Amino acid sequence: MQTLDLVGAEAGVEFGAGVHLDARRAGNGSRVALVLPGAERAEENAAFVAALAKDYSVVAPSHPGFGRSPRPDWCTSVDDLAYLYLDWLDRSGLTDVTVVGLQFGGWVAMEMAVRSCARIGRLVLVGSVGVKIGGPLDREIADLFAMPRTELDKRLYADTSFALGDLAHARDEDVLEVARNEEALALYGWEPYLHNPRLRHWLWRIRVPSLVIWGGQDGIVAPGYGRELAARIPGARFERLDRAGHRAQVECPAEIAELISVSAA
Repeated sequence: MQTLDLVGAEAGVEFGAGVHLDARRAGNGSRVALVLPGAERAEENAAFVAALAKDYSVVAPSHPGFGRSPRPDWCTSVDDLAYLYLDWLDRSGLTDVTVVGLQFGGWVAMEMAVRSCARIGRLVLVGSVGVKIGGPLDREIADLFAMPRTELDKRLYADTSFALGDLAHARDEDVLEVARNEEALALYGWEPYLHNPRLRHWLWRIRVPSLVIWGGQDGIVAPGYGRELAARIPGARFERLDRAGHRAQVECPAEIAELISVSAA
């Protein structure tokens, strides 16, 4: 059975290169899942992590600059994040790891997989950004930074009751986490906007079973983008959840956990 000795549930876990991240651990299964989040609050993924932990040992870090994770000055690109997590996998000695990328985390997961799948057993992408599918003038990813929060919530969730709502009435710690996450997302993904123009040319290097999951009511990146992304990853399977929006793992945590577990059986 693989162990997770390098990871703890508390803040300040070293992931390599002197980077200490807030990381959550759940479950004690023999299979390991590394969950790479998007810009949602960590609490929003709690139900998904708990559902996945029924079959997996789950490690869910906050990226440098997100949540309670500090960001060293040199860590400014998705490349840096990809190498950081690949280095952690190497040092941990873990193999056959299921890497689950959620939205922005899906971009990081793909950058990892095109570099090395030596320790990755499966790749799961949920509402992922990171790849340019159409032409240079095609807007495939909605501008998260240019719309009012009420409009943003409608695009992120099919059921807006899952959204935090009016920040003026939210807890201070939630507002701070939202602000940090959005600032970090802009740092990593501002230019070019939430994609690497070269990444699509390297997707053929993903040589592990892959599952692409999309919310049918995704208002940030349309399901057609997800289906085309799956078609570009060798042998990838596409699944659409009609009652979910962009953050499908928040609205359909049990369904997505089951899809991941069944696909690995």
